[in-house]
Amino acid sequence: MATEYSFDIVSKIDMAEMGNALNQARKEVQTRFDFKGGNPIIDLREKIIYIQAGNEMMLKNLLGVLEGKLAKRSISLRFFEYGKIENTSKGACKQELTIKEGICKEEAKRIVDLIKKNDLKIKTQIQEEQLKVTSKDKDELQKVIQLAKSNEDAYPLQFVNYR
Repeated sequence: MATEYSFDIVSKIDMAEMGNALNQARKEVQTRFDFKGGNPIIDLREKIIYIQAGNEMMLKNLLGVLEGKLAKRSISLRFFEYGKIENTSKGACKQELTIKEGICKEEAKRIVDLIKKNDLKIKTQIQEEQLKVTSKDKDELQKVIQLAKSNEDAYPLQFVNYR
């Protein structure tokens, strides 16, 4: 019986949990006294979170609330690329957080090289923004998961479609 087992290594954010975290942050900001009069805004459009507050200190506090809610929802902050803080025409401050999803080709190649260095009997295939890992031995796949988890520097990784 020569069956092959496989899984995919992806870097994908759970948008439902993201929406929950944003809603929780908005609710907390509405009730906190230190945000009164600062007109704080947390808005998600496509793959960018826009935050705005009355001044730079309020903006940093707003970002802290948002990061706390994301962390409680198990959303890694490594999914975000922080833009620079800018002043608006009305004297407020704003910042953009761009959501990074998918594994770039360079990172996928780094993971493949890591697997090859450890002499695992694995077949890997880079598929757009994910990596497919295949083997005849389930234990080899488990070793790959442990190896990838110990070296996930740039991207938060998930392991899906285990067959």
